[in-house]
Amino acid sequence: MPRFVVHDHRARTHHHDVRLERDGVLVSWAVPKGLPERAGERRLAIRTPDHPLSYIDFAGTIPQGSYGAGEVSVHDHGEYDPVAWTADRIEVRLHGTRFAGLYLFVPFRRAGPDQWLVFRAEDRQL
Repeated sequence: MPRFVVHDHRARTHHHDVRLERDGVLVSWAVPKGLPERAGERRLAIRTPDHPLSYIDFAGTIPQGSYGAGEVSVHDHGEYDPVAWTADRIEVRLHGTRFAGLYLFVPFRRAGPDQWLVFRAEDRQL
């Protein structure tokens, strides 16, 4: 089963980074207000460059002058079930300690490139 991590990232702005393991990389989004915790909530998610798999366990300081400079800690981690993965819809069931359930990522094209929305979906049987 593929893995995921949610990093607490205290950089220029405080946000969470959501990273999903896929095809040998971590597909990543910066989520300024963190993942939604209740069904029906939605949050802005900004697509960031894919990261190497080694970032799945990373916690520490990214030095000033480097991309993402600041303090990073693991907020949650675990495995996930990929329910759907297309250019227009990524649906995953997270199995973490803090985040467990169905999440949906969809492009927010009106807001511009790399802008997505992430929803906490109603739990349902798969």
